[in-house]
Amino acid sequence: MPNIENLKKQAKRYLRWHRERHHPVAAVIRATLPRFRHLADRDVLDAPFSLADAQELVARQNGFERWEALTTGTHAMNNPTGTISERPYLSGTEAVLYVSDFAASLSFFTGKLGFAVDFSYGDPPFFGIVKRDKARLCLRLVSEPVFVGDIRQREELLSAAITLDSAADIKALFLEYQAAGITFQQTLKTQPWGARTFIVLDPNGNLILFAGPGD
Repeated sequence: MPNIENLKKQAKRYLRWHRERHHPVAAVIRATLPRFRHLADRDVLDAPFSLADAQELVARQNGFERWEALTTGTHAMNNPTGTISERPYLSGTEAVLYVSDFAASLSFFTGKLGFAVDFSYGDPPFFGIVKRDKARLCLRLVSEPVFVGDIRQREELLSAAITLDSAADIKALFLEYQAAGITFQQTLKTQPWGARTFIVLDPNGNLILFAGPGD
């Protein structure tokens, strides 16, 4: 069995990460503690999370249901992997955009596209999430080109696709971005399948599709 002092340090580390809103720990908490299973990352980080919760997390990772059982080495779980018998619930998806200037990208998405910063991580920051309503985009700083030349523009390789619920909304958003001086890879148009779409080109060459129903 692992050293108890090391286990205590692990629990305190999880507790600190939760308090610091370290997003990767939200996935660990959700996967390990059943009561957090159906929560999104933000909801996990907003929820109360005590040292006892962190200790239970460590216990379950080591095959025990409770911290006390872990520290005494008794009553191991029947399912030591901590997997859940029900079908796993997928709570969301987020596109990852690669950027060469993290601060400038945050400024573009917040100042031009109307997003808000959900969180940023690192000192200086190298990863973060921006959101507008239910749309969320991850930004990841990279120091070297990820794509060759202008292949994204030539082939219209999308980095993200965001949907709107009505024809009025997609038109209003396009006009909002047009007034803000946004560069478009494609202006608002009706596609052969009926959807109305436009594509924004961000300062890092990422193509972001916005789509809504036709008139």
